[in-house]
Amino acid sequence: MKISFLFIAILLFGCSNLKQVKATSETQSEPTVQKEVVEKVEEKEEATILNHRPVYRAARTIKTDLIHTKLEVKFDWSKSYLLGKATISAKPHFYPSDSLYLDAKGMEIKSVKIGEKPLLFDYSNDVIAIQLDKEYTNTEEYTVIIDYISKPEDRETGGSEAITSDKGLYFINPLRDENSKMPQIWTQGETESSSVWFPTIDSPNSKSTQEIWITTETKNTTLSNGKLVKTIKNTDGTKTDIWKQELPHAPYLFMLAVGEFKVVKDSYTKPDGSVMEVNYYVEPEWEGNAKAIFGETPAMIDYFSKLLGVPYPWDKYHQIVVRDYVSGAMENTGAVIFGDYVYKTDRELLDANDQATIAHELFHHWFGDLVTAESWSNLTLNESFANYSQYLWDEHRYGKDEAAYQAEIVEKNYYESSKAKGYHNLVWFDYPVRDDMFDAHSYNKGGRILHMLRSYLGDEAFFKGIQLYLTENKFQAAEIHQLRLAFEKVCGEDLNWFFNQWYLGSAHPILDIEQKINLENSTVEVHLKQSQNLELAPIFKLPMHVAIFDSLGKHTYPIIFDKLNQTFTFPFKHKLNCVVVDDQEMLLAKKREEKSIEQYAFQYYNSSEYKTRKTGLIQGTEKNNKAKDQLILDALEDPFWNIRLTAIQLADKLSDGAKKEGIEKIKRILINDSKSQVREGAIQFLTKNIEPLKAESLCIERIEKDSSYLVVSAGLVFLGQINPEEALLKAKNLENESSSSLKLAISQIYAGFGKKTESTFFQNALKSQRLSTLDEVGVLSSYSMFLVRQDLETISASVPTYQYISKNGGYYSKMFFTQNIDYLQRHFTEKLVELNAMLSVYEKDKNESEIAKTKQEIEVCEKLAVDFKTLIQ
Repeated sequence: MKISFLFIAILLFGCSNLKQVKATSETQSEPTVQKEVVEKVEEKEEATILNHRPVYRAARTIKTDLIHTKLEVKFDWSKSYLLGKATISAKPHFYPSDSLYLDAKGMEIKSVKIGEKPLLFDYSNDVIAIQLDKEYTNTEEYTVIIDYISKPEDRETGGSEAITSDKGLYFINPLRDENSKMPQIWTQGETESSSVWFPTIDSPNSKSTQEIWITTETKNTTLSNGKLVKTIKNTDGTKTDIWKQELPHAPYLFMLAVGEFKVVKDSYTKPDGSVMEVNYYVEPEWEGNAKAIFGETPAMIDYFSKLLGVPYPWDKYHQIVVRDYVSGAMENTGAVIFGDYVYKTDRELLDANDQATIAHELFHHWFGDLVTAESWSNLTLNESFANYSQYLWDEHRYGKDEAAYQAEIVEKNYYESSKAKGYHNLVWFDYPVRDDMFDAHSYNKGGRILHMLRSYLGDEAFFKGIQLYLTENKFQAAEIHQLRLAFEKVCGEDLNWFFNQWYLGSAHPILDIEQKINLENSTVEVHLKQSQNLELAPIFKLPMHVAIFDSLGKHTYPIIFDKLNQTFTFPFKHKLNCVVVDDQEMLLAKKREEKSIEQYAFQYYNSSEYKTRKTGLIQGTEKNNKAKDQLILDALEDPFWNIRLTAIQLADKLSDGAKKEGIEKIKRILINDSKSQVREGAIQFLTKNIEPLKAESLCIERIEKDSSYLVVSAGLVFLGQINPEEALLKAKNLENESSSSLKLAISQIYAGFGKKTESTFFQNALKSQRLSTLDEVGVLSSYSMFLVRQDLETISASVPTYQYISKNGGYYSKMFFTQNIDYLQRHFTEKLVELNAMLSVYEKDKNESEIAKTKQEIEVCEKLAVDFKTLIQ
């Protein structure tokens, strides 16, 4: 599953208390995330007093082996019901048994049979306890048939930041009362929500083959796991699509989707010459964009198959985009679901694509689908590899610098998330609730750890180890030790030291680095200190490379740093130009270093690693020095786009003499740079550093000519600061563009300067289903700021839009909905004070017409306050 960590910055500003978690039996014990030493000691004392055993989230005990699951389903759209019949083949795992226990959440169970023979059963606490017709041994297979109705809307649901709802089965616009939203049905099984729509053993260490018969209106397209083997036309005008998945996979990966989707066909040719379907399911208006969005998929399948040495193991790979999705994307076997954020026009794709998410979900088909983490505690076995696939694809498709840049973002998100929420072991056996596993530890930290292991073992051993892990555990569940043993078999080394500190330990190293140059004997002492909190983290063993640059060039030395304090001495010839610790830039560690401005500048010009060069650029311009100006000017022409962008952001530091040259270079960048993010940075710099009239002309030119919505949006926002009336005219002309980021920019212009006629823009945008999750939050906030500048009639007309967002808005819009309402309520309070003061004056003057008018306004304002308050009650 791919989730977004872009919201972390928002959450750091006091919003973590808004997190929703599902109350389950897992909440019996207190969380064990260790944020401070004092807290840890108190927990120890409490455990001693209460004589508790530590919490341990073990894998579910396997009492029954699922063999095959056949589902026959149809739908009551008016009630949001699934009418189902489940035919489940199973056998005892080891011990003889006369019972079968199945998870079934919020269902009506009509009957349970073996053949035609009814079976006794008890259904309570979301579990069906079935009394079989006899005791079976583990060599005897039996088949039960369960007639049931799934009622997802009737059960109490929960959710979290990662997966915002555990409803399991979703009917979207089933009554067709939202014109902008295509009616559809889809499922979301992870973590244990598949048992909302069919009875099963809803655990990641359970696997079954699968067959689904989906009956629906003939106009609808269906999707499920496996192949579509047959379509039956029924006499009542419906059809039944039969999907078969003949290889076993976990129940949380079962899926179905139904709607009037268009199917855009693509394919992947396997090494043996056979052709596999790779299709894209989209709404009709996006049919022409589907290949631009998903078209790299066949190349990804080919690359990952060859890289891993394990061919893509399933019989198809389809991808579908749904509305109101509750997470980022989900790796249902051969039938991946994406949220509608991936819908982008060709022009929008110039600014950003979703290849990282596409790669992430595809990689899960090896890590998660083929080999599945046996418990949610071991989730990183699925998610760290999927996270690392994004690096692997970027490295292959876009080059090492792009991969390193994206990895830097991944790493920063881990640091920010753990600082806000605390640290825990990567393999986390005492998590509070399951969904807490879907965090920047399992994903981001796990991905960076894999990169460290790859750097340590070397590519050949690393990928051979992965191949062995996948081969030995295919179609099975695995735990972290099986991954370690696979690598050990390949490389021959006991790797417990690595796995203990990174997977079974917490936090990360913080390294203080100092150097002492001895000119008499031409040596440099590099002193390293581990400064992390040892109450949270171990003393790490850190193999790494140290690069010494001298008059003869670069010399690389492998070291192992495994103490709190350690000093390493290296020789140099004639002149020491620079020392780079962790020359490969592969450590997951915060580094604090003391060295000269000259060394930082040298490493910018001479390192081959993106992160080292960027650090050199930033630190080399930290203080005024004679090389600073040239460093920034040179970096403006760097081959990698983010270095150029960083140089633009540093260009304010240019001295007066060099700034003129810098401005001319940045003007050329604005026109010619191939990367829209760099052009956006250029327009931001130039509008603050050139004359207002020239800046206005520049903004207008970019709004009219640039192909990038990102640049157009930046131009519009800055034009609003220079010439609001002109910005309003430009915004009006751009209202019909489909870009989510552009609609946000327009909303910001209207928030500050728009008149009541612009209210329609906000209403249409917020109901359009075309805003990204985060842009929707911004547009909603802009609407609230816009409204406090308008009359009460205009505010009254906004109530239906806020009602719509409260019901249908994205997760983050709902998260910040109360803040928007509070903002409006403060306005109503201030307005009432103002109106009552006016009323007192009119009453004193006995101005009857104004008294009547003001009383009416007070009544309207009071009603608005009540109407908006009702939205958050």
